[in-house]
Amino acid sequence: MARFFIDRPIFAWVISIIIMGAGVLSILTLPISQYPQIAPPTISISAMYPGASAQTIANTVTQVIEQRLTGLDGLRYFSSSSTSAGTASITLTFETGVDPDIAQVQVQNKLSQATTLLPETVQRLGVTVQKSSASFLMVIALISDDGALDQTDLSDYLNTNLVDEFSRLEGVGDVQVFGAKYAMRIWLDPVKLAAYELAPQDVVGAVTAQNAQISAGAFGTLPTVEGQQLNATITAQSLLTTPEDFEAIVIRAATDGGLVLLKDVARVEIGAENYSTIARFNGNPATGMAIRLAAGANALDTADLIKTKIEEASAFFPEGVSYVIPYDTTPFIEISIGEVVKTLAEAIVLVFLVMLLFLQNFRATLIPTLAVPVVLLGTFGILAAFGYSINTLTMLAMVLAIGLLVDDAIVVVENVERIMEEEGLSPLEATRKSMGQITGALIGIALVLSAVFVPMAFFGGSTGVIYQQFSVTIVSAMGLSVLVALTLTPALCATLLTSKAAHHAKRGPAGWFNRGFERLSNGYGGAVGWIVRRPLRVGVIYLALFGLMAWSFVQTPTAFLPDEDQGILLALIQAPTGATAERTQKVLEQVEQHFLENEKDNVESMFGVVGFSFSGQGQNMGLAFIRLKDWSERQLPGQSAQAIAGRAYPALLGIKDAMVFPIVPPSVPELGIMSGFDFYLEARDGQTHEQLLTARNQLLGMAAQSPLIGSARPSGLEDAAQYHLDIGWRAAGAMGVTASDVAQLLQVAWAGSYLNDFIDRDRIKRVYIQGEADSRALPSDISKWKVRNSSGGLVPFANFAEGSWTFGPQGLSRYNAVGAMQIQGSPAAGVTTGEAMAEIELLASQLPGYAVSWTGLSLEERQSGNQAPLLYALSLAAVFLCLAALYESWSIPFAVMLVMPVGILGAVLWTLFGGYQNGVFFQVGLLTVVGLTGKNAILIVEFARDRYEAGEILFDAVREAARQRFRPIIMTSMAFSLGVLPLVISTGAGSGGRNAIGTSVLGGTITGTVLGILFVPLFFVLVTRKRKTKPETAKVTSEA
Repeated sequence: MARFFIDRPIFAWVISIIIMGAGVLSILTLPISQYPQIAPPTISISAMYPGASAQTIANTVTQVIEQRLTGLDGLRYFSSSSTSAGTASITLTFETGVDPDIAQVQVQNKLSQATTLLPETVQRLGVTVQKSSASFLMVIALISDDGALDQTDLSDYLNTNLVDEFSRLEGVGDVQVFGAKYAMRIWLDPVKLAAYELAPQDVVGAVTAQNAQISAGAFGTLPTVEGQQLNATITAQSLLTTPEDFEAIVIRAATDGGLVLLKDVARVEIGAENYSTIARFNGNPATGMAIRLAAGANALDTADLIKTKIEEASAFFPEGVSYVIPYDTTPFIEISIGEVVKTLAEAIVLVFLVMLLFLQNFRATLIPTLAVPVVLLGTFGILAAFGYSINTLTMLAMVLAIGLLVDDAIVVVENVERIMEEEGLSPLEATRKSMGQITGALIGIALVLSAVFVPMAFFGGSTGVIYQQFSVTIVSAMGLSVLVALTLTPALCATLLTSKAAHHAKRGPAGWFNRGFERLSNGYGGAVGWIVRRPLRVGVIYLALFGLMAWSFVQTPTAFLPDEDQGILLALIQAPTGATAERTQKVLEQVEQHFLENEKDNVESMFGVVGFSFSGQGQNMGLAFIRLKDWSERQLPGQSAQAIAGRAYPALLGIKDAMVFPIVPPSVPELGIMSGFDFYLEARDGQTHEQLLTARNQLLGMAAQSPLIGSARPSGLEDAAQYHLDIGWRAAGAMGVTASDVAQLLQVAWAGSYLNDFIDRDRIKRVYIQGEADSRALPSDISKWKVRNSSGGLVPFANFAEGSWTFGPQGLSRYNAVGAMQIQGSPAAGVTTGEAMAEIELLASQLPGYAVSWTGLSLEERQSGNQAPLLYALSLAAVFLCLAALYESWSIPFAVMLVMPVGILGAVLWTLFGGYQNGVFFQVGLLTVVGLTGKNAILIVEFARDRYEAGEILFDAVREAARQRFRPIIMTSMAFSLGVLPLVISTGAGSGGRNAIGTSVLGGTITGTVLGILFVPLFFVLVTRKRKTKPETAKVTSEA
C-alpha cells in the first residue's frame, strides 16, 4: 500500500484533501455543547390539591399514581414529594439513551389509568406530565430603574407579555416565574359583614351574578318581519374592569331603597394572583423567570434564542424598566470550549518544536506536522457521522490524539532518515525500504491503541456516554493517523526529504544536542545490556514498583467529574418552619450584604427569591442566584467559586434566624443542582413518619461528628405546628349548618377563593375573594366569622368548632414508592465525595431497618466506580488479543503487557499527590497511558524480534533494537508529553477537567517512557528464552 502511494504522491494528496474537506464541512454543522447528553431523561408529573395537608395528598394523590407506574421501559428510579402547599410532584428518571418523548407518552398512558381514582378537585385542576431538567439554564430578571414600579407591577408585565413567548421557544422546557399576574382582590371584613347581617357566601353570590357577560342577541336576526330595516347587535353588561366597578356591586337592596354595596363590607384593589414569592435584585424589588432546558436540547442554541428574544422585547418595555441576566450557565460553556481550542493550538505548536529539535530540518518537521490538520479535520467528519457534538470531552480527546497521531508520522520520518544516513540510499529508495520495515509496527500500534479505547464505547449509563465520546474520537484519530502514515507521509518523505536532511549537525547548539543525545543513547544501550543479564534483581525492583502502583491506586480517592468554577453560585435559605416571608426576607438581606459587600471584588450581582427553593415552596424558603465576575478578573486561587463558597459557609452560619447553604453547581448541571452527595434515607420496614424523622436526625447528628463530612442537611420541608379544627357536626346540624356551608366559609375567608374573571387592558384576569389579613392572622380570629344556616340566620363559627395545636409534616417524600427523607451534603475540605459517601453508608448501617439510596450525581459516581474495573479488564484483554494476533504468538504479548503497570504507576502517583481524584477523566487518562506505554514497547519488540529472527544473538539483538528505537521513542514521548502539558498548567473556565486528564496522562507518560524502555528489553528476553528452542527445532527439521 505504502509503495503505491510513494509512486503516486498526488493520489495521496487527493485523499488527504477530501478528508480535510469533509472535516471543514462537518465543523460548520456540528452543534457545540459543554457535555453530551449525559443526564438521563427525566419526566415529571405534577398535580394540585388546594387546601389539603401533605398527608392527605400523599394518601389520595401521590400513592395512587405511584401504584400505576409499573412496566415503564427503562425506568431507573422515581421520587415523589407531597406538600402542605397543595402540590404533589413525582419525578421519574429513565436510563440514558431512552427517548424522552416515548417515555413521556408511556407515563401519560399509565397516568390515565389512575386519573379517575383521584379526588374530583385534583381532576378538575388537571395533572400535568412533562419532560424536565433538574437545574435552571438561566434566570432573567426585570427591574425598575427609577423605582416607579413595584414587584407586583413588574410581575404582571412579565407574566402577561413575556412568559408565554419564552415558553414557546425551541429548547425551552419549563419556565418558573417568581411573581404573579394582576388579579382583582376582594378583602372581606367580618365585622362589617356582621353589622349588615351578611355572610361571605352572600358576597360570593352577588359578585358571581353581577360580574357576568350577558349575551343579548341582535335586532333583525333572521327570520324577520317583512320590510325589516334595522340589523344591529345588542350589547348588555360585559365583565367589569376597574375596582370602582366592583365596589358598586349591590350585595343587598331593601324595598325602602336602602342599598348595601360591596365597598361597604370589603376593600377592593388590583393586587396579585398570589403573594407566594418576593424577588430582589441587588437589594431592589424585581421579578424574574427561571428557564429550564428541554430534554435533549442544545444549551448554547437555546440561550442564544432567549437572549435575542429578550433583547427584541426590551424595546417595548414600559419606561424605566430594564432586564438583567443574574444567572446564566452558558458563558462557562463557550469559554471552556474556547480554552480547550486554545490548548489544542498550544499542543500543536509544542509538538512542532519537539520535532524540530530532534529532526533539525524544517522539511522533515513539516511532514509529521501536515498529518495534524488532515487527521483532526477527518476526526470532526467522523464525529458528525456519529451525530456527536463539539464538546469538552471530544475536544479533550483531540488534544490527547495530537500526541498520538504525530507519533506515526514521526516513526516513518525518523526511520527513513536513519536508513538514508546509515545506508546512503536516496530518499525514494530509503522510504521504500523503511515502509517495508515499519508497516507492521504502525498497524500494531494502531490496533493496540484502538483496542485500549474500543471497549469504552460499549458501556451504558451516563458514564458510558462520556466514555463513548473519548473512545470514538481517539479511535477515529488513530485510524486516520495510520491511513495518513501509510499514504501521505511516505509520499511526502519521498518528495520533500533531501539526502542532506539525513546528516545531523555536528556544530552549534544542534551539534551539542546531537552529541549529548548520542552519549545518552549509548549509555542507554549499555544499561539495557546490564539489565537483561540480571533478571532477578531487576525483577525484584519491578515487583516493588508494581506493589507501589497497587497501593497508590487503592489510596486514590474516587469522584465522578472534577468540580468546575462555572462563574455562578447558589445559596439555599431555610428558615425555621412556620417562619413568615418577612423573616425570611431579612435573612435574604443579610445574604445580599455578605456577597455584595464582603465579596464585592468577586461578585457581579445577586438575585434573591423568598418563597421558592429547590427543597420546596413556602414562606420559610429562599433561594439566591449569585453571578460572579468574569474569570479574567478572578485569577487568584482565593477568587474561585469554590473558595468564595468556602468563605461564605462560616460567614452565613452566623445568621441566627435561618440555615443558609452556599452551593457550587456541579460540573454537569442536568444531573442536579448539588455537587457533593445526595441520597434518600429509606424506611424499609414500613416505619412511621415520626420514626423516620428520628432516624434521620440521628444520622445527621452522627454526620456532624464525622471528620469526613463537611456538612449534611435535610432537603425538603421540615415538620411544623398545625392548627387542627375540630368541627362538632352534631352541633352544626342542630343549628342548621351543613358541611358545604362550613367548607365554603373556610375556603373563602381563610384560603382565598377564585370567583371569576375581569378585563384588564383587553386581557382576561382573575377575581379572588379572601378575608382581610387582620381577620385571619390568629386562631382567635375564627370567632369573627359567621355562617348562614338553612333558616337564613347567622351562626358564629365558634359555636360548633374548636381548635387545637398539633405537629405534622409540611412535606412528605418517597423514593421508589418507599417512605424516605432526602439528605444532601458536601465532604470536608480535602475529602472527596467517594470517601464521604462511604462514611455515610457506614453511619447508616448503625440504623437497623433503614437503607441509603443514592440519587442524581451520587448514583452516577457510584456506578462509574463500579464500571471501572470491568473497563480496565476488557481493555487489557483486547490489547493482549491484538498483540497475539500481530506476533502470531501467545508469549511475546507479555513483553508488552508487563510494562504497562509502570505507566499506570506515574498516572496514579501524580493524581494522588496532585490532589486529584479517580474519576471518569482519570480513567480515560489511565487508558491513554496504557496505550502509549504499549506503543513504546511495540517499537522495541518489533525491531528486536526482526533482528533475532535474522540470526543475531538474543542479547545483542535486544540491545541494538532498544538503542536504535531510543531516539523515536524519546521523541514521540516528548512530543506527547508537551502536547498534554497545556492541559496540566491550564487555568480559567473548565480547567478542572483539563487538569485532571492532563495530570494523569503526563505522569504516566513520564514513568511509562523512562522505566518502560528499561524493562521492555528484559521482558522480551524472558519470553523469548521460553520460545528459544522453536527456531532451532525448525532449522533441524528443514535440514533433514
